[in-house]
Amino acid sequence: MTVTLEASDGVGTIRLDRPPMNALDVATQDRLRELAEEATRRDDVRAVVLYGGEKVFAAGADIKEMQAMDHTAMVVRSKALQDCFTAVARIPKPVVAAVTGYALGGGCELALCADFRIAADNAKLGQPEILLGLIPGAGGTQRLARLVGPSKAKDLIFTGRHVKAEEALAIGLVDRVVPAAEVYEQAHAWAARLAKGPALALRAAKESVDAGLETDIDTGLTIERNWFAGLFATEDRERGMRSFVEEGPGKAKFL
Repeated sequence: MTVTLEASDGVGTIRLDRPPMNALDVATQDRLRELAEEATRRDDVRAVVLYGGEKVFAAGADIKEMQAMDHTAMVVRSKALQDCFTAVARIPKPVVAAVTGYALGGGCELALCADFRIAADNAKLGQPEILLGLIPGAGGTQRLARLVGPSKAKDLIFTGRHVKAEEALAIGLVDRVVPAAEVYEQAHAWAARLAKGPALALRAAKESVDAGLETDIDTGLTIERNWFAGLFATEDRERGMRSFVEEGPGKAKFL
């Protein structure tokens, strides 16, 4: 398998495994979508880590495979390509990308689908599609601009240049830079912490932020209000408030 899903302690690790560079060919993309949907369904997966291994996250699409496609073939494939990444972005649980080595093109776009990105100090990220006479096609023009702002996104997309970890941190492309040997450990720890939280409230928070960014402020506030009120019907809300009153803040244990 080019992509696997393993779960422990509430954390599901979606692992890319297509040596040497984890090139995202069609089969890998489709498998990624399947496992994102599986992670969404599984009750034993409460948070997710995206990981490509110790050496590389994903160096992009399989260029030889893409070179063989003509316009008609890509018209058919492009929607499925985006759907694979969207399935990851819409996992209704906390998702962290553990970025080692190269995260370029589709690899960078995959990292953008996470809620949080922890990068190795030797990581390099970028959207080099312009060097092929193309633009990002798996969400890069949209998610990158929303994350770092349109000007910085255009800089990366127009030039195709690679961004080292420290610059990626400075512009908000990644959220933390750590020694390469610690990337997965820290990503798993972040996910494990959130896996112990109230699952429905975390889902509500993620959907409120993500959906709110796609609309106007009044509609966003309506989304937030509906989720906020709805959570008063949950057992987690009862448990959390009872624990606060009886034991103080931060001591509630959620199922």
